Parts: sequence; C-alpha cells; structure tokens
Amino acid sequence: EERESSGTNSGDYGEEYRPLLPSQETSLHILTTALSPLEYRRWRRKPWYWRIFKVFKVPVELVLLLTVPVVDPDKDDLNWKRPLNCLHVLTSPLLCVLTLKSGTYGLYQIQGVFPVWGLITLVGSVLAIIIFLTTSNEEPPKYHCVFAFLGFLASAMWINAAATELVNILRTLGIVFQLSNTVLGLTLLAWGNSIGGRRRRKDGGVPLPRDGRVVAGSIAPPSSPVRRPHPERAADILVGVGLGCLLQMTSSQPVVKLEPDSLLVWILAGALGLSLVFSFVSVPAQCFQLGKAYGVCLILYYLAFLCVALLTEFRVIRLSA
Repeated sequence: EERESSGTNSGDYGEEYRPLLPSQETSLHILTTALSPLEYRRWRRKPWYWRIFKVFKVPVELVLLLTVPVVDPDKDDLNWKRPLNCLHVLTSPLLCVLTLKSGTYGLYQIQGVFPVWGLITLVGSVLAIIIFLTTSNEEPPKYHCVFAFLGFLASAMWINAAATELVNILRTLGIVFQLSNTVLGLTLLAWGNSIGGRRRRKDGGVPLPRDGRVVAGSIAPPSSPVRRPHPERAADILVGVGLGCLLQMTSSQPVVKLEPDSLLVWILAGALGLSLVFSFVSVPAQCFQLGKAYGVCLILYYLAFLCVALLTEFRVIRLSA
C-alpha cells in the first residue's frame, strides 16, 4: 500500500482514480451528488465569464434535475439514481399538473374539497416510498424505462411552460409599444420559431449547409418552403400542427373559415399560396437540386412580402372606401 500524501486533495482525482475495492454509497450521498450542478475540477479550469454565466444557470439546472428524470443507455447503471428517481415520481407528475393550462387543472378541486395537486402529491409519495423500498442503489429495476417516458413528458411540459411565458412577454411588449399580434407574429414570433439550434461537431464547429441549399433556412416560418425539409420538421408539421388543429376543430367548429374582412388576411393567404405554387413548379424543374439562386429568390420574396404586410398593418397600404 502507498500512503496518501497529506497535501493531496481527493477531489482533484478524475474518474480514472477510483478505489480498487468497491464501496456502497449511501442514499444521501447519491442524492447530493446527483443534484450538484457544479463540478469542482471543471469550475477551476473555466474562465471567469463562464463562471458568472454558470451561477445564473445553477438554479435552472437544479430545478430541472429535481423534476426531469434522465435514462442514459450508454451508462452501465442506465443513470439510475435511486433516491433521485424516487423523488422524480413525486415531482414530475406534480410539474405536469401545475404547468398544464397554466395550472388550471392543478388548482381544480375534486367535489369542491380536495385539490388535484394534493391527490397527485399523495399518490406520488406512496409510489415513491414503494419504489424506494423495493429497489437498491446498485442495480436499476426492470421498469426503469418508464422513467424515460416520464422524463419526456416532464421535458415537454417545461418547454410548453417556457414557450407560453415567452409569448406572453412578447404580447406584453406589443401592448406597451402598441404593436398588434399580427406584427409580432410576422416578425419576432416567426423569426424566433424559425431559428433552431444546430448540432455542433465534436471539434466545436458548427456544420454549415453544403451546396448552398439552405441559404434561407433560418428566416422563414417552419411551414414555409424556404426551410429545408427535414423528416423531424415534417413530423412536427403533420403531427403537431395537424393533430392540434384537428382536435381544435372537433371541439369548437367543424370548419375553419378564413375571415376576409381585412386586406392583410388576403395578403397573407395570397403570399403563402404564391410561394407554394412557385416552389411546386421550380423545385421539380431543377430536378430537386436547389442552388443559391433559388434561396436568393425566396429571401427576396420573403422580404417583399414582409414589407407589404407591415405597410398594410400600419395603414400605409389600404383599400379606398
């Protein structure tokens, strides 16, 4: 055996320096380690501006760790954290109830006496205790895959809540600066909804579109022909938008009507139809090999449409009585 130096800090060792003899960690130690969003070794290597940004991120990361379970198939234990996953059984359903419809369902009282969030808390606590008593810290249970679906649902609720609050903030700014919802939808909301995060390469670089095929990929709305047709975007449009509109039609009105009482409505519908017809004709004519000229034409078309729509909204362009 080699004696450890008194000046050596055990926290300086990396993952490769672990004790040879296996030792069982307590549930409290596993919980505190899993809920720690800061790594001492990484914190010490990073510059000062990264540390300042990390300080603002810590509360958000802590809340996400408490509410969103993560199943990692690349790890031997599938990222099984027994005390934290038992806590997720309580926090994730509670999050879903309190964020759905801005907490309308969570505040609903059963028979006017017992609130829904209280029932979820009671049932979640019982399930968490049962899972904690029937599992161990070392080996994940056979039903651990259920936590992946729970994490997906909790993540969707967080995204929905964040998007709802962001839209409310933009609408508030529109009221302050006297901008209509149409102007916000044509500018800030459309641009923000179109700019998606691109996956970075392992060397840190951002992959750029090749052959000039996606010149205007981050300018137009998701349903615009300017955007590159990814399979996930098609699923988003068909399932997300289509299913949502179908459910809305079945619950309210069986037919969606276009109200022709405004010139802007005709401009929006006409510009969208003309863009689709242009893409329907030009894309097969180019044998589905789109170049820079096609992207430039779409950018110019979008800018012209945006100018006409904004001028119509601000009453510069209007029909005479």
